[in-house]
Amino acid sequence: MPSLTVVHSEWIKMRSLRSTVGSLVAIPLLTVGLSALVCFFVKPAKIESPDFDPLELSFYGLSFGQVAAISFGTLVFSQEFHHSGLRVWLSAVPRRGVLYGSKMAMTGSVVLAVGLLSGFTTLLLGQALIGEAGIGITDTGALRAAVGSGIYLALMALFAAGLTALLRSGVAVLGVLIPFLLLVPFIFTDLASGVGKYLPNRAGQLLAQQDPQGPIGPWAGLGVTALWVGAAVLAGWFAISRRDA
Repeated sequence: MPSLTVVHSEWIKMRSLRSTVGSLVAIPLLTVGLSALVCFFVKPAKIESPDFDPLELSFYGLSFGQVAAISFGTLVFSQEFHHSGLRVWLSAVPRRGVLYGSKMAMTGSVVLAVGLLSGFTTLLLGQALIGEAGIGITDTGALRAAVGSGIYLALMALFAAGLTALLRSGVAVLGVLIPFLLLVPFIFTDLASGVGKYLPNRAGQLLAQQDPQGPIGPWAGLGVTALWVGAAVLAGWFAISRRDA
Protein backbone atom coordinates (compact mmCIF):
# COMPACT_ATOMS: atom_id res chain seq x y z
CA MET A 1 0.00 0.00 0.00
CA PRO A 2 1.31 3.50 -0.82
CA SER A 3 2.18 5.95 1.96
CA LEU A 4 1.63 9.70 1.55
CA THR A 5 4.98 10.40 3.21
CA VAL A 6 6.82 8.07 0.86
CA VAL A 7 4.87 9.38 -2.15
CA HIS A 8 5.94 12.90 -1.21
CA SER A 9 9.57 11.82 -0.90
CA GLU A 10 9.36 10.18 -4.31
CA TRP A 11 7.91 13.40 -5.73
CA ILE A 12 10.86 15.38 -4.32
CA LYS A 13 13.30 12.86 -5.77
CA MET A 14 11.57 12.93 -9.16
CA ARG A 15 11.52 16.71 -9.53
CA SER A 16 15.19 16.96 -8.51
CA LEU A 17 16.31 14.99 -11.58
CA ARG A 18 16.44 16.82 -14.90
CA SER A 19 15.90 13.62 -16.89
CA THR A 20 12.56 12.80 -15.27
CA VAL A 21 11.39 16.42 -15.33
CA GLY A 22 12.38 16.68 -18.98
CA SER A 23 10.45 13.55 -19.97
CA LEU A 24 7.42 14.78 -18.01
CA VAL A 25 7.48 18.18 -19.76
CA ALA A 26 7.83 16.39 -23.10
CA ILE A 27 4.42 14.72 -22.67
CA PRO A 28 2.34 17.87 -23.33
CA LEU A 29 4.91 19.29 -25.75
CA LEU A 30 4.70 16.25 -28.00
CA THR A 31 0.99 15.50 -27.53
CA VAL A 32 -0.26 19.05 -27.98
CA GLY A 33 2.47 20.43 -30.23
CA LEU A 34 2.50 17.70 -32.87
CA SER A 35 -1.29 17.48 -32.86
CA ALA A 36 -1.57 21.22 -33.45
CA LEU A 37 0.97 21.13 -36.29
CA VAL A 38 -0.88 18.30 -38.03
CA CYS A 39 -4.27 20.00 -37.63
CA PHE A 40 -2.87 23.23 -39.05
CA PHE A 41 -0.93 21.86 -42.02
CA VAL A 42 -2.74 18.62 -42.95
CA LYS A 43 -6.38 19.52 -42.33
CA PRO A 44 -7.38 20.41 -45.94
CA ALA A 45 -6.42 17.00 -47.31
CA LYS A 46 -7.85 15.16 -44.31
CA ILE A 47 -11.16 17.01 -44.31
CA GLU A 48 -11.79 16.06 -47.93
CA SER A 49 -11.19 12.38 -47.13
CA PRO A 50 -14.36 10.25 -46.79
CA ASP A 51 -13.07 8.69 -43.56
CA PHE A 52 -12.18 12.04 -41.95
CA ASP A 53 -12.26 11.86 -38.14
CA PRO A 54 -11.77 15.23 -36.40
CA LEU A 55 -10.88 13.55 -33.10
CA GLU A 56 -8.31 11.20 -34.57
CA LEU A 57 -6.69 14.11 -36.41
CA SER A 58 -6.54 16.36 -33.36
CA PHE A 59 -5.03 13.58 -31.21
CA TYR A 60 -2.34 12.69 -33.74
CA GLY A 61 0.38 13.58 -31.23
CA LEU A 62 -0.86 11.07 -28.64
CA SER A 63 1.33 8.32 -30.12
CA PHE A 64 4.37 10.53 -29.57
CA GLY A 65 3.24 11.76 -26.17
CA GLN A 66 3.10 8.14 -25.03
CA VAL A 67 6.82 7.81 -25.82
CA ALA A 68 7.52 10.59 -23.31
CA ALA A 69 5.21 8.92 -20.78
CA ILE A 70 7.01 5.60 -21.26
CA SER A 71 10.36 7.35 -20.85
CA PHE A 72 9.16 8.97 -17.63
CA GLY A 73 7.92 5.69 -16.15
CA THR A 74 11.17 4.00 -17.12
CA LEU A 75 13.42 6.71 -15.67
CA VAL A 76 11.54 6.84 -12.36
CA PHE A 77 12.41 3.20 -11.70
CA SER A 78 15.69 2.71 -13.56
CA GLN A 79 17.49 5.24 -11.33
CA GLU A 80 17.00 2.87 -8.39
CA PHE A 81 19.09 0.16 -10.04
CA HIS A 82 22.25 2.25 -10.38
CA HIS A 83 24.98 2.59 -7.73
CA SER A 84 23.15 0.43 -5.16
CA GLY A 85 20.18 2.79 -5.24
CA LEU A 86 17.73 0.02 -4.42
CA ARG A 87 19.68 -0.89 -1.27
CA VAL A 88 19.57 2.73 -0.11
CA TRP A 89 15.90 2.90 -1.07
CA LEU A 90 15.08 -0.16 1.07
CA SER A 91 17.19 0.94 4.02
CA ALA A 92 15.13 4.16 4.16
CA VAL A 93 11.78 2.33 3.93
CA PRO A 94 12.23 -1.42 4.56
CA ARG A 95 8.64 -2.33 3.63
CA ARG A 96 8.91 -3.16 -0.06
CA GLY A 97 5.19 -3.06 -0.64
CA VAL A 98 4.97 0.51 0.67
CA LEU A 99 7.93 1.57 -1.45
CA TYR A 100 6.68 -0.04 -4.63
CA GLY A 101 3.10 1.13 -4.19
CA SER A 102 4.19 4.68 -3.38
CA LYS A 103 6.46 4.89 -6.40
CA MET A 104 3.70 3.59 -8.66
CA ALA A 105 1.16 5.96 -7.12
CA MET A 106 3.46 8.94 -7.68
CA THR A 107 4.22 7.89 -11.25
CA GLY A 108 0.59 7.35 -12.18
CA SER A 109 -0.83 10.44 -10.48
CA VAL A 110 1.76 12.86 -11.90
CA VAL A 111 1.35 11.59 -15.46
CA LEU A 112 -2.44 11.51 -15.07
CA ALA A 113 -2.48 15.20 -14.11
CA VAL A 114 -0.19 16.16 -17.00
CA GLY A 115 -2.09 13.84 -19.34
CA LEU A 116 -5.49 15.36 -18.54
CA LEU A 117 -4.12 18.84 -19.11
CA SER A 118 -2.63 17.67 -22.40
CA GLY A 119 -5.85 15.91 -23.42
CA PHE A 120 -8.14 18.91 -22.97
CA THR A 121 -5.62 21.31 -24.53
CA THR A 122 -5.16 18.99 -27.50
CA LEU A 123 -8.89 18.70 -28.04
CA LEU A 124 -9.71 22.39 -27.79
CA LEU A 125 -6.71 23.63 -29.77
CA GLY A 126 -7.00 20.92 -32.40
CA GLN A 127 -10.69 21.50 -33.08
CA ALA A 128 -10.13 25.26 -33.22
CA LEU A 129 -7.41 24.75 -35.84
CA ILE A 130 -9.60 22.37 -37.86
CA GLY A 131 -12.23 25.09 -38.05
CA GLU A 132 -15.74 24.51 -39.34
CA ALA A 133 -15.15 20.77 -39.73
CA GLY A 134 -14.22 20.48 -36.05
CA ILE A 135 -16.45 19.40 -33.20
CA GLY A 136 -17.26 20.83 -29.77
CA ILE A 137 -16.50 19.35 -26.37
CA THR A 138 -20.13 18.26 -26.00
CA ASP A 139 -20.15 16.33 -29.29
CA THR A 140 -19.85 12.56 -29.50
CA GLY A 141 -16.54 11.23 -28.21
CA ALA A 142 -14.93 14.60 -27.48
CA LEU A 143 -15.00 14.54 -23.68
CA ARG A 144 -14.20 10.82 -23.70
CA ALA A 145 -11.11 11.46 -25.80
CA ALA A 146 -9.86 14.29 -23.58
CA VAL A 147 -10.30 12.36 -20.33
CA GLY A 148 -9.36 8.98 -21.76
CA SER A 149 -6.12 10.23 -23.29
CA GLY A 150 -4.96 11.40 -19.86
CA ILE A 151 -5.76 8.02 -18.35
CA TYR A 152 -4.06 6.29 -21.27
CA LEU A 153 -0.82 8.25 -20.83
CA ALA A 154 -0.78 7.43 -17.11
CA LEU A 155 -1.31 3.74 -17.89
CA MET A 156 1.57 3.71 -20.38
CA ALA A 157 3.87 5.29 -17.79
CA LEU A 158 2.89 2.60 -15.28
CA PHE A 159 3.36 -0.08 -17.94
CA ALA A 160 6.96 1.06 -18.48
CA ALA A 161 7.56 1.39 -14.73
CA GLY A 162 6.39 -2.16 -14.07
CA LEU A 163 8.55 -3.58 -16.85
CA THR A 164 11.56 -1.62 -15.59
CA ALA A 165 11.06 -3.03 -12.10
CA LEU A 166 10.90 -6.50 -13.64
CA LEU A 167 13.92 -6.21 -15.96
CA ARG A 168 15.98 -3.78 -13.84
CA SER A 169 17.10 -2.04 -17.00
CA GLY A 170 15.69 1.15 -18.46
CA VAL A 171 17.71 0.65 -21.63
CA ALA A 172 16.16 -2.79 -22.18
CA VAL A 173 12.62 -1.49 -21.62
CA LEU A 174 13.01 1.51 -23.93
CA GLY A 175 14.86 -0.57 -26.51
CA VAL A 176 12.07 -3.15 -26.69
CA LEU A 177 8.87 -1.37 -25.72
CA ILE A 178 9.01 1.73 -27.93
CA PRO A 179 9.86 -0.10 -31.20
CA PHE A 180 7.28 -2.76 -30.34
CA LEU A 181 4.49 -0.24 -29.82
CA LEU A 182 5.36 2.13 -32.66
CA LEU A 183 6.81 -0.04 -35.41
CA VAL A 184 5.32 -3.54 -35.22
CA PRO A 185 1.71 -2.59 -36.13
CA PHE A 186 2.91 -0.53 -39.11
CA ILE A 187 5.31 -3.17 -40.41
CA PHE A 188 2.86 -6.04 -40.05
CA THR A 189 -0.44 -4.68 -41.32
CA ASP A 190 -2.24 -8.00 -40.77
CA LEU A 191 -1.25 -7.82 -37.13
CA ALA A 192 -2.57 -4.29 -36.89
CA SER A 193 -5.98 -5.34 -38.20
CA GLY A 194 -6.24 -8.61 -36.26
CA VAL A 195 -4.54 -9.54 -33.01
CA GLY A 196 -2.83 -6.15 -33.04
CA LYS A 197 -6.09 -4.48 -32.00
CA TYR A 198 -5.46 -5.95 -28.55
CA LEU A 199 -1.98 -4.50 -28.17
CA PRO A 200 -1.93 -1.96 -25.33
CA ASN A 201 -1.43 1.07 -27.57
CA ARG A 202 -3.84 0.04 -30.33
CA ALA A 203 -6.61 -0.81 -27.89
CA GLY A 204 -6.07 2.23 -25.69
CA GLN A 205 -6.00 4.76 -28.50
CA LEU A 206 -9.44 3.76 -29.77
CA LEU A 207 -10.78 6.39 -27.38
CA ALA A 208 -9.22 9.08 -29.57
CA GLN A 209 -11.52 8.17 -32.47
CA GLN A 210 -15.01 9.61 -32.72
CA ASP A 211 -16.62 6.40 -33.99
CA PRO A 212 -14.14 3.51 -33.61
CA GLN A 213 -14.92 0.37 -35.57
CA GLY A 214 -14.01 -3.15 -34.49
CA PRO A 215 -14.69 -5.85 -31.93
CA ILE A 216 -14.08 -3.59 -28.90
CA GLY A 217 -15.25 -0.11 -28.00
CA PRO A 218 -13.14 2.79 -26.76
CA TRP A 219 -13.58 2.20 -23.02
CA ALA A 220 -13.21 -1.55 -23.46
CA GLY A 221 -10.01 -0.82 -25.36
CA LEU A 222 -8.73 1.22 -22.45
CA GLY A 223 -9.65 -1.73 -20.24
CA VAL A 224 -7.47 -3.98 -22.43
CA THR A 225 -4.59 -1.54 -21.92
CA ALA A 226 -5.23 -1.61 -18.17
CA LEU A 227 -4.97 -5.42 -18.19
CA TRP A 228 -1.56 -5.21 -19.86
CA VAL A 229 -0.49 -2.62 -17.31
CA GLY A 230 -1.80 -4.66 -14.40
CA ALA A 231 0.20 -7.67 -15.54
CA ALA A 232 3.38 -5.57 -15.87
CA VAL A 233 2.92 -3.90 -12.46
CA LEU A 234 2.31 -7.26 -10.77
CA ALA A 235 5.35 -8.77 -12.47
CA GLY A 236 7.43 -5.82 -11.33
CA TRP A 237 6.18 -6.22 -7.77
CA PHE A 238 7.00 -9.92 -7.83
CA ALA A 239 10.56 -9.11 -8.96
CA ILE A 240 11.04 -6.37 -6.34
CA SER A 241 9.67 -8.51 -3.52
CA ARG A 242 11.72 -11.62 -4.38
CA ARG A 243 15.08 -10.34 -5.56
CA ASP A 244 17.96 -9.14 -3.45
CA ALA A 245 18.75 -5.45 -3.47
